[in-house]
Amino acid sequence: MVASQFSIGVIGAGRVGAVLAAGLREAGHPTAAVAGESAASRTRIETLLPGTPIEKPTAVARSCDLLLLTVPDDALDNVVRMLVASGAIRSGQYVVHTSGRHGIRVLQPAIEAGAYGLAMHPAMTFTGTDVDLDRLPGCVLGVTCDPVERPVAEALAASLGAKVNWVTEENRPLYHAALAHGANHLATLVAQAMHLLAAAGSDDPAATLQPLLTAALDNALTYGDAALTGPIMRGDVETVRSHLRSLALAGQPRSTTESYVVMARATANHAVADGRLEPRRAAVLMGMLNDALAGISA
Repeated sequence: MVASQFSIGVIGAGRVGAVLAAGLREAGHPTAAVAGESAASRTRIETLLPGTPIEKPTAVARSCDLLLLTVPDDALDNVVRMLVASGAIRSGQYVVHTSGRHGIRVLQPAIEAGAYGLAMHPAMTFTGTDVDLDRLPGCVLGVTCDPVERPVAEALAASLGAKVNWVTEENRPLYHAALAHGANHLATLVAQAMHLLAAAGSDDPAATLQPLLTAALDNALTYGDAALTGPIMRGDVETVRSHLRSLALAGQPRSTTESYVVMARATANHAVADGRLEPRRAAVLMGMLNDALAGISA
């Protein structure tokens, strides 16, 4: 059964929980209560969910039709078990978590208590401010649930203007690894590139990188490996050699050189696989990159 309107309870008023609850409230699902203890959580509640009662987790669970669990991955199992043991979870209630790693197996105690379990992970990075509300439409939710809960998952996604990507229980870790690799590691690479530009004398590294990286990301999402450009793909051995030498001479952190080498090797492998880099040139590049990595590891 798909309810036209749920009362929402939130345990964990972090960046994700507060924003999702605010989005659902805008769509007509009232927020019954929220649990959040830190100063940052209280600020998010006041800003995004004004007037919402702040309660203990068990009281939040008892107050709502749909309980949104937005706690850290490693805490989720204990939170579910605690709520079930306290009798706060009731039959017919919807319990939804937003962990990318977990499916619905972690919700099994709640399901055995008669609740409906859904894993709904938004494939988006959050600031925890109202800026995120404009980003929800078009966002993709990685959803794991039993067939009977699919209509509810679709209705919740529609309330947010989001899309649904069905993920099996077994594929949750791989799904989450893909997102973490793409988003979290991208942030690290961009930060390293900005530091390198600053060391090279740029007074505004972000402005220099923005048009380049925006175009590179758009091309990569549209064309995949075919979007590869640059010295690795072209087999420009001496250019790559100069990069490695400059990284060493500039005294950059070891982690930056390691990142460069690891990504350069992966790029070379991709370029060889699709026939754009000759294996002979790739072998020379790989030997040079391996030597550079051995040199910083020594």
